[in-house]
Amino acid sequence: MTKPSLPVAGSSFSRPRAIVIGGSLGGLFAASTLRHIGWDVDIYERSESDLDSRGGGIVLQPEVVEVFKRIGVNIETAALGVRSTNRIVLQPDGAVRVKRYAPQVQTSWSFIYVTLKTAFGLAHYHQGKVLSHVEQDENSSKVTAVFTDGTKETGDLLVGADGGDSTVRRQFWPDEIPVYAGYVAWRGLIPELSMPETTREFLHGDFGFANNTGSHILGYLVPGEGNSVWPGHRLYNWVWYRVVSAGTLADVMTDREGRRRAYSVPEGKLSPKWTQHLMKEAGVLLPPAFAKAVQVTREPFVQAIRDLAVRKMVAGRVVLLGDAASLPRPHTAASTLKAAANALSLADQLQAAPTDIDAALGKWEVPQVEFGQQLRRQGIEAGNLLLFHHP
Repeated sequence: MTKPSLPVAGSSFSRPRAIVIGGSLGGLFAASTLRHIGWDVDIYERSESDLDSRGGGIVLQPEVVEVFKRIGVNIETAALGVRSTNRIVLQPDGAVRVKRYAPQVQTSWSFIYVTLKTAFGLAHYHQGKVLSHVEQDENSSKVTAVFTDGTKETGDLLVGADGGDSTVRRQFWPDEIPVYAGYVAWRGLIPELSMPETTREFLHGDFGFANNTGSHILGYLVPGEGNSVWPGHRLYNWVWYRVVSAGTLADVMTDREGRRRAYSVPEGKLSPKWTQHLMKEAGVLLPPAFAKAVQVTREPFVQAIRDLAVRKMVAGRVVLLGDAASLPRPHTAASTLKAAANALSLADQLQAAPTDIDAALGKWEVPQVEFGQQLRRQGIEAGNLLLFHHP
């Protein structure tokens, strides 16, 4: 009995291969959906450790649920996060300005990341791989990722999903640079059972907001330790936007060890000077329910708000996706949404034209670029209204 012959490279029987740079949500969305349509996919993540402790809460969007459904992750929507009942707006003195029924589901960055990574598996998820540069012949159908350790990986498509400071974007679109928006997001997570009485009375179970001059805060419950959604085991997630001048930003981004970070300082690394500043200002600018939540937070963290929406997302067999292509302001609740939407559309176009990758990328690019530009405009309008009071 003769052995079946292996597919010949480049033949109609060979499986196309994608190289995904970046193992965060954008990379996992892209890799999972491409694998679903029959591609061989490998993810290359620069960090040597898991990313599941980073970030805070996010609003669960239909595009994320669609990715889960498409790749066969059988989780009920209710189990993906924590449902809030009302939207409530507090006056600076703590009085309720608006309260209306508006149920929705909030989840955590960690929950989405762990779920996707578990479904994708570790065999083709490579950590500690730092991209040096990308090589491709304009007349070739192959693209090669060159890593700083000297190794190379070649495929039919390279997906740059390596975040707001993307190495892939810097190589192919060096003029597309994120711009500081003039304010930061202070963030914090507190155990549900540690919520102060005033916070629990006014904000527990609802999606809360409060505005003041140069100040906008919101908060809601998200899955807790071990991604538990059970009452009593969840976390209260707050995000407080504050105007910070460009001149002061460098000081805010200098952590407790004196290390200057680019655009975010993670949990446990914030300088005590800025932690004290945060606690003091909370008592002045925030309604008591929010002020108490901020003041009991043990390890607040911070990120600078930036704007980016590229004008091109395809260069030969290289594409940008997620935050590497655009950074929607958090007011749009669209960063994770856009990464999932980019990935779903990419898979759809490639599946529709399996023998013509270049044509598929051409059809994919235009609406995705416009989507990013649209979200940029929406985010700027919202940020101006909330923080600077002029649309």
